[in-house]
Amino acid sequence: MKRKGMSALCLCLALGLSAFTGGTLAQTGEAAANGGASSSPSQSTASTQETVNINTATAQQLTQLQGIGMRRAEAIVQYRDENGPFTDIAQLQEVPGIGPMLIENNRARLVL
Repeated sequence: MKRKGMSALCLCLALGLSAFTGGTLAQTGEAAANGGASSSPSQSTASTQETVNINTATAQQLTQLQGIGMRRAEAIVQYRDENGPFTDIAQLQEVPGIGPMLIENNRARLVL
């Protein structure tokens, strides 16, 4: 019984720790080797903060957006080629597979 109680306690502590750290524990020994420091926050946030111009981006660049895989990216490029440049971000909804939630999830990064 003591053994089960100890396992449960360890599990609770681990879950509690992940809640306080945002669930981002070091996946490699790199953070431990750096004294607990993770990779540069500016590097990880820089890629998520870059804007994407939906009128000039390539399909590969469009895949950097959340929820956009190569198929959707190619559909955006095809729509743009056939219908001309987008005049409004909401116009993306006219592309098959693009809905309002996908636009909202990426709105801060989308530009014309």
